[in-house]
Amino acid sequence: MNRTTLSLIAGATALAAVTGFAVLTAPDPTAADDGVATAAARLPVERSSLLCPTPSTSDLAETTYTSFTPVTKGTENEGSAELRPATAGRPAEEGTEESEKESGEDDGGEEAAASAKPEKPVLEHKKEPGKPVTADTSGGEAPALLGTAEGRFAPGWTVQQTTEVAAGTGRGLQGVTCTAPDTEFWFPGASTATERTDYVHLTNPDGSAAVVDIEVYGKDGALETEVGEGITVKPHSSEPVLLSTLTDEEQTDVTVHVVVRSGRVGAAVQALDDSLGGDWLAASADPAGSLVLPGIPEDATAVRLVVFTPGNVDADLKVQLASPSGLITPAGNETVHVKGGMTTAVDLGDVTRGEAGSLVLTPTDRSVPVVAAVRVLRGQGDDQESAFVPAAREVGLRATSVDNTAKGSTLAVTAPEGAAKVRVTVSAGSEGGTPATETYTIKAGTTQNIEVPVPDDVEGTYALTVEPESDGAPVYASRTLTAPDDGVPAFTVQTLPDDRGMVAVPHTEEDLSVLQR
Repeated sequence: MNRTTLSLIAGATALAAVTGFAVLTAPDPTAADDGVATAAARLPVERSSLLCPTPSTSDLAETTYTSFTPVTKGTENEGSAELRPATAGRPAEEGTEESEKESGEDDGGEEAAASAKPEKPVLEHKKEPGKPVTADTSGGEAPALLGTAEGRFAPGWTVQQTTEVAAGTGRGLQGVTCTAPDTEFWFPGASTATERTDYVHLTNPDGSAAVVDIEVYGKDGALETEVGEGITVKPHSSEPVLLSTLTDEEQTDVTVHVVVRSGRVGAAVQALDDSLGGDWLAASADPAGSLVLPGIPEDATAVRLVVFTPGNVDADLKVQLASPSGLITPAGNETVHVKGGMTTAVDLGDVTRGEAGSLVLTPTDRSVPVVAAVRVLRGQGDDQESAFVPAAREVGLRATSVDNTAKGSTLAVTAPEGAAKVRVTVSAGSEGGTPATETYTIKAGTTQNIEVPVPDDVEGTYALTVEPESDGAPVYASRTLTAPDDGVPAFTVQTLPDDRGMVAVPHTEEDLSVLQR
C-alpha cells in the first residue's frame, strides 16, 4: 500500500469515527499538479448509529418511532436500517440449558452481554430511502433502542421518538431526535426542584462497558454530588439516572455536564413536571461565544433562558430576538451576565409576542464559550405545557426532520448573520404520496415560520429536509410538533442540525507515514 493511500485512510477514518464510514476514492493520478490544494471531497457515509432513550415509565404512554433516510446521490443500492432494544440480550427461560450457562456470579457482565442473542428489531427499514417508516409501542415497559443503518440507508438517517402521556407527571407530548453516540454533553435547563423529576438517560451502544461522570452546576457553582462519578453503563444497555439522587440541593435551574471516561454513550435529559407537563431536553450545541436558539413558538406565554459558562471566566452576552422583521432587543433583558462556573437563569416572559422568533446570544465584549437552552411554556393556568429549545448547531449541508403531520408541524428557519436561501423538501408520506420541493429566502437577522408545501396526496407522517443554497450565511432551524389534548396545548420542539449524511475525505499527497511509527 503506497503512502498516498495511507494518508487518505488516516484522514477519512478520523472523520468517519463520528459520522459513519465513507467510501474512499483515491485522487486522480492524471490530475495536473498546479500547486493548489484540492478541496476535500464529500462522500455519503456508509454506516450510521443512533440511540433512542427509554420513552416513558407511564402505563398511559403511547410512543411512535419514525425512521427516514433522504435520497442521497452516490449511494449504493443495498442497505437497511433497524432499531433494536438496548438490552444485553433476550433473557433465556428458566430451567433451560441456555439459562444455566448464563447464570452465575458474572450474570449480566460483559462476557454474557457479548454472547447473548439480540432482541428482535422494533423497527426495520428496508424498502427504499425517501419514505418514512413507523412503529408503535404502548405502556411503560418499552426499552431504549440501539439503531444501525448501512449502505444507502445510512446518509442522513434520522429517527424521531414521540410519546404522548395522557395524565400524571410529565403529561403531554414528549419528543426527541435519537442521537449518535458521543463522549461529552451539556444540558442547561435541567432541575433538581421538588416539582421536577429529571432523569439523565445514558445509552451504551458498544460491546464493552462505558464509564461516565455526571457533574451538576447550580446558581453558585458545582453542586456536591454523591454518586455522580464513575457510573457504569453496561454493554448494549441503558441507564436512567434520577438527577435528585445525585445531590441533596434543590435548585430550579441547573446545568448537567455528562463526560464519558471510557467508551461512548448517547445522552438526553427527560424533564418531567408535576403540573407543567414535560419533554426531553436535548444537549446544547458545544460551548461557543455566540449561540442561536431557533424556533421559539410564536404563542409562547413564558420563556426562561438558562445559560452556563465552563471555567472561571465570566461572560457578558447581548440578548436579541430574530423576529420576522429583524433583530430586536427584549426590553429589560438587553444583556445577561453569566458568572464563570455558575448557572444563570433569566425570565424573558412572552418575548415572541405572537410572532416567529429565535434567540441570538452574542458577546458584548470578549468572547467566552457558553452553553444555553430555553424552557418554553404554552397555555394558561392548569392547561400549561412545557418544552425546551437548546442552542443549536447549524443546518450545515442538510438537516432532516421526521414525524411531521399536515396540521401539527411548524418549521422555523433563521439566518442571524446574513440573508440565505433554503430548499425545503417534503418527502412522500408513510402511507403514500409524492414529494415536493420549494425554495425560500430568509432575510438577514430574521426568523421565518415556513408554510410547508405538503401535497394533497401525502398520507401519514412525512419528513422534511432543509438545504441551504447560500454560501457563507449560517442557517439554523427547528421543528415544533403540536397535539392539543382536552385543552392542553401539548407540544415538543426539535432543533435541526446537519444530518451527518456526508463526510469530507481530503485529497492530499501529504506524507503521513509518521503515523505508522
